[in-house]
Amino acid sequence: MRLGFIGLGVMGRPMALHLLQAGHQVAVWARRSASCEPLLAAGALHCASAAAVAGYAEVVFTMVTAGTDVEHLTLSADGLLAGFAPGSILVDMSTIAPQTARSLAERLSRSGVDMLDAPVSGGEQGAIAATLAIMVGGKAAVLERVRPLFALLGRSVVHVGEHGAGQVAKVCNQMLMVAAIQAVAEALHLSRAAGADPARVRQALAGGSAGSRVLEVMGGRMVDRDFVAGVEARLHHKDYRIVIGEAYRLGIPLPVAAQVDQQLNALMAMGWGRADTASLLRVLEAGGQCS
Repeated sequence: MRLGFIGLGVMGRPMALHLLQAGHQVAVWARRSASCEPLLAAGALHCASAAAVAGYAEVVFTMVTAGTDVEHLTLSADGLLAGFAPGSILVDMSTIAPQTARSLAERLSRSGVDMLDAPVSGGEQGAIAATLAIMVGGKAAVLERVRPLFALLGRSVVHVGEHGAGQVAKVCNQMLMVAAIQAVAEALHLSRAAGADPARVRQALAGGSAGSRVLEVMGGRMVDRDFVAGVEARLHHKDYRIVIGEAYRLGIPLPVAAQVDQQLNALMAMGWGRADTASLLRVLEAGGQCS
């Protein structure tokens, strides 16, 4: 197929490479041309604008940071909508607000363009290994058209529901995951304050009902004092803005999420937004005080 891919960061780059290596023709564009170089070296076609990518491709994938980025990429004068032909498909794999996904899908449908919101979980390693969990919102028939492409990117593809439902699932994923990171930080902070070795406490917990992937990975980073970003904390902070925004819009209480959101706010205020989210431990150690 003729495909497009925009958003060639730590997640998007390996995902686009998987599509290329499967024999598809892939057109790319980026605000920073250097981001395209690994794909061009692998045989991708470079386009001069997002509109040109859309004009070339049957299906365009986007993997960018925020809802405003997706909106601009899609609706600006030289954006995707300016190049899409009727029958084209936009697959947005970014993490954005469900309402933004619904609004974009409705806007594209007026021009005969279909959209899937298909955020992912699994991080950089999942993107590299093609083991991502893909959560899809949109029409089932459109999903079936691109399911073979999703099979090149992940090992789990779940059709959650209509437009925006994939983003709802991703919001829930982030809410659970970051709350678990906060819980691990609190457990290890308590263990140290109480005079126990956090490394041995983590080892003990891993063998019981508290064992989890978050305890293994993020707990390991906390014990090792390794706060170099796996995923930058600012991205989880952005995701929690979506969580709290949805709670506000729906008028529902999310008391644990609200507390975690405040800890992420403190982390950002302390200047650790580009460090790993394991830095939630450092927020506790600092007592929530900015230096």
